[in-house]
Amino acid sequence: MSEWVRVCTTAELLPGEHAVAWDGDTPIVVFNVDGDLYALEDNCSHEQFELSAGEQLGFEVTCALHGARFDVRTGEALCAPAYAPVPRFPIKVEDDIVWVRDDRD
Repeated sequence: MSEWVRVCTTAELLPGEHAVAWDGDTPIVVFNVDGDLYALEDNCSHEQFELSAGEQLGFEVTCALHGARFDVRTGEALCAPAYAPVPRFPIKVEDDIVWVRDDRD
């Protein structure tokens, strides 16, 4: 399991915003939805494209490439052309710093 990776401060990630960090080769996007933080792999499961380039509305993010939508809480694909979920990752906040890590083996 990798070490925790610093994303940003909580002041830099306001509700409705997102931030991206890299854990090795894995891009991770952190979404702030009404003060709750959620982390997903920043990669659409349909075709490799950054989810962070898409629009976030509430608990959904839309891939800007083909319009696939995902639930930021679970990574679940909500519509075609994506059918597979996007991996989600743990988050911790310590001393107003947001941290994530790729916890896959």
